[in-house]
Amino acid sequence: MSATPRIRLRGLRKAFGAKQVLDGVDLDVVAGHSTVVLGGSGSGKSVTIKCILGLLSPDEGLIEVDGQDVTRMSRAERAALLDRTGMLFQNGALFDSLPVWENVCFKLLAQKRVTRAQARDVAAEALAQVGLAATVGELSPAELSGGMQKRVALARAIAARPDIIFFDEPTTGLDPIMGAVIDGLIVDCVRRLGATALSITHDMASARRIGDTAAMIHKGRIVWSGPAETLGHTGNAMVDQFANGEREGPIQMELRR
Repeated sequence: MSATPRIRLRGLRKAFGAKQVLDGVDLDVVAGHSTVVLGGSGSGKSVTIKCILGLLSPDEGLIEVDGQDVTRMSRAERAALLDRTGMLFQNGALFDSLPVWENVCFKLLAQKRVTRAQARDVAAEALAQVGLAATVGELSPAELSGGMQKRVALARAIAARPDIIFFDEPTTGLDPIMGAVIDGLIVDCVRRLGATALSITHDMASARRIGDTAAMIHKGRIVWSGPAETLGHTGNAMVDQFANGEREGPIQMELRR
């Protein structure tokens, strides 16, 4: 275990107008481990990842990757960091106008890191790692089921062999069996690459399957962190209520007036 976290957040704050979304997030993501961030809708999960990736600029706080302050990086340094990063988007975010193989190698082709001929081979290898035949590469996303689209999105996330991978609600829209299949593929791919993974989800079964550690964000702050396997019986009333889907507890739904 590295003494320096792969990703380190301290005092991260982000507001949109009067709405304070992140209110002092502190989080460590250990190198080579899979960390899952839990939380309800609007709790700040997605905003946290967007700040790490540079899609949003935090109002305050520290974001470090391998000990380097991301907010102070030059454009070239940030580009180099993103080259080491993979992302599985919530709804796949595949390009409808491109065949599967081009979707999988979109980043590599855009950066001219491979030729189109090489990209087909890279795509075939990545598709094989998620249990899809090379012939799937010739199909369009519209010809795929939801589960297959999610597999293709995972193949795209790992095609460049990143050492940090982000997963945004990886089982959204999938039935329980396909969700378990995707989770198994995520675990296999992350371990094969030796990558560090940071996932956000509200799916408790998925969190337990893919996470080594878990953290819960509520009202813009991390309120608990610990082993993912303890979710549901952590001893923290807020976390256990959320993990067990209980109506009564310290978390109360706010009514919009």
